[in-house]
Amino acid sequence: MTVPRTARIERRTAETDITLRLDLDGRGESRIATGVGFFDHMLTALARHAGFDMELTAKGDLEVDAHHTVEDVGIVLGQAIAQAMGDKRGITRFGHALVPMDEALVEAALDCSGRGFLVFDIAFPLPRLGAMDTELVEEFFRALAHNAGITLHLRARSGRNSHHLAEAAFKAAARALRMALALDPRTEGRIPSTKEAL
Repeated sequence: MTVPRTARIERRTAETDITLRLDLDGRGESRIATGVGFFDHMLTALARHAGFDMELTAKGDLEVDAHHTVEDVGIVLGQAIAQAMGDKRGITRFGHALVPMDEALVEAALDCSGRGFLVFDIAFPLPRLGAMDTELVEEFFRALAHNAGITLHLRARSGRNSHHLAEAAFKAAARALRMALALDPRTEGRIPSTKEAL
């Protein structure tokens, strides 16, 4: 019998109050409420394309700006992915995706290595998308990668529209996560490393 790969994380600080339930082996269903409309849209796309079931509520100091909310959601989602992965037995480990959205084309490659690292090479023409600064896309993925313990590369191969670039980035990361976290029956539950630990 397969052990459920789920997590529940709560994070409360002076800046944010976040609750997350995550199932890595879901159907891509989500209920997202962060108070930042564009961010909700991106997280909904991430859950759908990663195949995660995700319930997320976040209350942050949006009277300041969206930075703390977006970054802390990245922290919590990264922690939840790490918790749900457990010791990583049987996972594929590596994932990659190349996602187009009209003129934008974004590549994601990742390794569930236990070493959190982000390489981010996407330039947004606009400073904001709705109430969210576009620079927060990078902050979200940095927080997620470091807290999940994954090495993540995100690179735009083309694109001029900021919305398209951001959405392609979230979808590419999601598809790469879906691949990397998939259970590979050929490994017979072994840890996918010659070190026997990740």
